[in-house]
Amino acid sequence: MENKVAFSLALTSALTAGTVGGIFYAFSTGVMKAFSALPPKDGIAAMQSVNVAVINPLFLGAFMGGAALALAAGIYALTHRTDAGSWWLLAGALAYLIGSFIWTMAFHIPRNDALAALDPASPGSVQPWLDYVRVWTAGNHVRTVASLASSACFIMALVARRPSAG
Repeated sequence: MENKVAFSLALTSALTAGTVGGIFYAFSTGVMKAFSALPPKDGIAAMQSVNVAVINPLFLGAFMGGAALALAAGIYALTHRTDAGSWWLLAGALAYLIGSFIWTMAFHIPRNDALAALDPASPGSVQPWLDYVRVWTAGNHVRTVASLASSACFIMALVARRPSAG
């Protein structure tokens, strides 16, 4: 049973962290570039719309579910430290929990809340928008790398646990 639990945690965590990392990657490499190329009032309005639309069961299920899976994987790893792949499980859990989940809560959500308070049509919103794009995108690179590194660690946990061909 323990092997099935570890396998299931590693596999679902790898898939979830990879999915979330892919979403963040898309924002880092394309979406924010597109929004910043728009006139500021349009870029602000577009990002405000995204920040509302992303609060949905599909995204939150992956993002929050990824945190729950990472927490479970981390607990499993700590309680089964001598099992093959446990340290990879722990590394994946920490990368996701710290670099994706906590980073989002502490870094991105406050910036998104401040953006929500801007009036897209106000000339005074231009500089805050330019600052937002630069800082938010740099911070998004952090959670992209953390999520994808987490996925890679969970995959390594799977590799470490595979039966040797002998």
